[in-house]
Formats: sequence, structure tokens, C-alpha cells
Amino acid sequence: MDLTFLAAAQAAAPSVEGLAAAEQIDFSLMALFLRATWVVQVVMVLLVLASFWSWAIMVEKITVLRKARRQTSAFEETFWSGQPLDELYDRISGRTTGAIERVFVAGMTEWRRSFRKEGGMIPGTGQRVDRAMNVAIARETDAINRRLAFLATVGSVSPFVGLFGTVWGIKHSFEAIAVQQNTNLAVVAPGIAEALLATALGLLAAIPAVVAYNRLSADAEAIGGALENFADEFSTILSRQIERSGGH
Repeated sequence: MDLTFLAAAQAAAPSVEGLAAAEQIDFSLMALFLRATWVVQVVMVLLVLASFWSWAIMVEKITVLRKARRQTSAFEETFWSGQPLDELYDRISGRTTGAIERVFVAGMTEWRRSFRKEGGMIPGTGQRVDRAMNVAIARETDAINRRLAFLATVGSVSPFVGLFGTVWGIKHSFEAIAVQQNTNLAVVAPGIAEALLATALGLLAAIPAVVAYNRLSADAEAIGGALENFADEFSTILSRQIERSGGH
């Protein structure tokens, strides 16, 4: 019984020749990529491209959102400084630089259009001003959120794409084992390593994309909320003007 067990253990243990052959295999990333099947190579290339594009979107959105926050703070400071709104509108209407300025210009443009030539105001001015600013806010929020959906897609899909590459690579490894009828590390290890590289690339693309999407979405929502709050405050100011002038 002891001799039988010893023989089985020796048969199951990797041979010295197998270990030596495995040590001579190049396991660098480029070598793993070149040895992979064309299906796994396509998966890896797609994941790398998705990762690079995700990082490009992250850098762009971080820059855009920071600039939008600065512009919003600067304009609100100017708006509440006591400067006449007509003068502020005349100064920035032709060269708006920020989202909040465009919302202000949209409201003021509709406000000025609501005055009759003979004096007085056209009925429904308040509603038209609100609609004009709401349209401007929708346009600005769409621009701020543009391409964020790609980050969400990469974050949710990349792990499964990498897993597909892994499954395909392991399938190829088992086929090689069956053809060669050999389970030495020199036969098994390369295919498994190539397959796992696809999963690693999927996670490498997904994790930063998910983190960035959550953070950038929160920042974009905060800016959208600031625009809506400003529009409500501006609409309140104009409503007082309408009531004083006896308009509707």
C-alpha cells in the first residue's frame, strides 16, 4: 500500500525537467500577448484601448468640471455684488465663458424681449424666462455629462470582456494538454498565464473607470444643482420686477 501511494505521488508531482522547462519560458507581458490566440489578443487590445480612452475622458472631465466650478463661483460673486443686471448682461452677452453665464444670458435675453415697444410687459414673461433658463440648463448639463456614460460602460463591461478572454485562453490550454497528452508546467503554465492576463486587463480598465464615473457624476450633479439654484434665485428677482411693473 505504501509503495502504491508513493508511486502515485511521484507520478502527480511535477518532474524536474518540467520545472526547468517552465523556468525557461518568457512570461513578460509582450511575450504573453504574442503567444495568446488571436481571440485573446483582440480582447486584450480592446481592453487596452478602452482603458486609454477612459483615462483621456477622466482628464478632460476633471479639467472641465474644475473650470466650471471656478466660473460659477466667480460669476455668482459678480452677480450678487450689486452691479445692475442690464450692465452685466451687456458686458457678457457677446462673450459668455461659463455655463452659469449662458443661463443668465438666456434669461435676460427673454426678459428684454418681453417688453412692448409702447411700454409695459407681454403677459407670461415669468414663465417664458423660466423656460429659457431651463433649456439652457439642460443644454449645459448635457455637455457636462457627455462621455460619462462611456466610463460607466467600461466599468461594467470590461471585467466580463476580460473573463471571456480568460475562458477562451483556458480552453485553448486544455486543448493543448489534450493534443500533447502532457500536464507538465511547460505546457500548462503559458496558456493559463495568457488567459489570466486578459482578466487582469479587464480589471485594470474597469476599476479606474468606475471610481472616476462615481466621482465625476457627483461633481457634475453638484454643478447642475448650482445652475438650477441660480436660475431659481434669478427668476425670483425678475418676478419682483414684474410685480412692481404690474406685468403678468
